[in-house]
Amino acid sequence: MANLLLTTRCVRSCPYCFARKEMENSPEGDTLSWENLLYVVDFLEASSARHISLLGGEPTLHPDFVDIILYLMERRFHVTVFTSGIMSEKKLEEFSEHLTSIAIENLNFVVNVNNPEQTPASEKETEQLHKFLSVMGPWCAAGFNIYRTDFEIDFIFDLIGRFGMKRHVRFGLASPIPGVDNLYISPDDMKDVAARLYSYRPQFDRSRVSPGLDCGFPMCAFTDEQLGWLFRVSGPVRFGCGPAVDIMPDLSIYACFPLSTLHKRSVLEFNTLQEAADFYMDLNRKIRTELAGIFDECDSCRHREEGRCSGGGVCHLMNSFMDEAPVRLMEIESELAKSRLSSQP
Repeated sequence: MANLLLTTRCVRSCPYCFARKEMENSPEGDTLSWENLLYVVDFLEASSARHISLLGGEPTLHPDFVDIILYLMERRFHVTVFTSGIMSEKKLEEFSEHLTSIAIENLNFVVNVNNPEQTPASEKETEQLHKFLSVMGPWCAAGFNIYRTDFEIDFIFDLIGRFGMKRHVRFGLASPIPGVDNLYISPDDMKDVAARLYSYRPQFDRSRVSPGLDCGFPMCAFTDEQLGWLFRVSGPVRFGCGPAVDIMPDLSIYACFPLSTLHKRSVLEFNTLQEAADFYMDLNRKIRTELAGIFDECDSCRHREEGRCSGGGVCHLMNSFMDEAPVRLMEIESELAKSRLSSQP
């Protein structure tokens, strides 16, 4: 599945944002054109890829957002939109008129929510989010990015029950950006995060809500008891870290947001989506040749060797290289040098 950015503008400024560097370095008003949209859709169709995720910034800020969704439906794509749910009354009216007739299995929204006390939002933003969920709740699953070990998620269960949202929550880890001083979960905090998440087991079980883990979680952060529960409520859990393949409005392409400054290419350089993914997977393998995983134990871990765990996120590995002597493979060092230069005042 490819991620297509409709715009680099956003309506929020989350303290953990791992897309900030890419957003700040993008041209002002950078918005996907219809010409580039058609190219990407044809590219994905030729790649036999029928799923697409729409990102930003805030993707609903694109002036033609509803028309883009309707066009993708006509082309028989399955669409997932990552959004804050914060939008104008006019935009929400468009949603109500044109999108509520689309089958839930064809259109999904992952609504990235923040704890209102730990990451405060304005009263207006909260009101806009609730209005959005009152219209689109059945199409929505909650997404929550963890950037502190004392995170609280009771409010999510309230939102799910109140607005009839899907009974699933996507959990992401705030990731380091090589060369940027941003908030993120360090490898030393991974077990605390796992334990904190498991402490909400009664709420998950009582509400019949399943947790889903985004990339970057290492398997060894969880105990056998915690893993057994995750498997029971969510099915097989993937402890991987692979290229998401993010496509920018100008058709530039990179592995994922945290690694957006590393080996950026253009979608025009590839014949298929798989070819692009293979390019970044090969780079990942070279990085992991230098360092197997985020822990010393990853080097001899059976689960990593057998493909059940990737050994944590590549962004952590690249971040750990930043302060080391330039002794890595030349292909890796050339990219690290760019991040070191960009981090200087």
